[in-house]
Parts: sequence; C-alpha cells; structure tokens
Amino acid sequence: MHELSLCQSILGIVDRARAGRTVEAVELRIGQLRQVVPETLEFCWGLVTESTGLEGSLLEIDHIPVRLSCRSCGAETLVEHALVLTCSSCSGGDVALLAGEEMEVTSVRLAPAAPTAVGADAPTPTEE
Repeated sequence: MHELSLCQSILGIVDRARAGRTVEAVELRIGQLRQVVPETLEFCWGLVTESTGLEGSLLEIDHIPVRLSCRSCGAETLVEHALVLTCSSCSGGDVALLAGEEMEVTSVRLAPAAPTAVGADAPTPTEE
C-alpha cells in the first residue's frame, strides 16, 4: 500500500505551503501509471491528517490517462489498459510516453481567514 507513503509526502508539502492556515482541499494530478487506488489514497489521507491542521481536508484528484506518441507513424494514442503500451494506429511498440506518470500537488485550497475586528486591540478614542 504505497498510498500511505504518498499521503505522508503530500502532507509534508501541503503543511509547509499552508503557513498555519486551515486547508479545505488539496488538488492532485495523478497519472494512471502511478497505480494509485483513489479510495485507498483518501483513506490514508484521513489517517495522516488526523490531529493536524489538515484534518478534514479533502483530496481532489485529477486522473491523467496514459498518452503515447508513436515514433514510427507519429500518431498520438490514449491508452485504455496501461499494460499495453503500443500505438493504436500502427501497433508499433516504439513509442514515447507523453502523459500518465504524473504525481503532482497542483493546488492547496485554504479556508477563508477568520475576520478580525478592526481596532479590537486599539485604545478607545476619547472626546475632547
């Protein structure tokens, strides 16, 4: 279950970025070749964020399919089954990977800052 170690890494990144603010959501881009199980990732996120400033925050995952470029015919292919990395046009195996290996934190959505009373600590003006 590599999702737990992924969540620990994400936690470190987000915790530094949040600068003490409350986090509502973390947006991720995860490529199909990373073989991440979204439900397991979300479960592990709940575990690693427990009793932290990120507790209750959500993971929003953008799943990136595998996309190849064929060096033989030049066609681009979206791969449905990551076990078969061949060109859908010519069935060639000489392909370049264009997408599908991503694992990125793309955004951290912070909760709105709590409003502070203007001049709450300021002395009350006196009339003359």
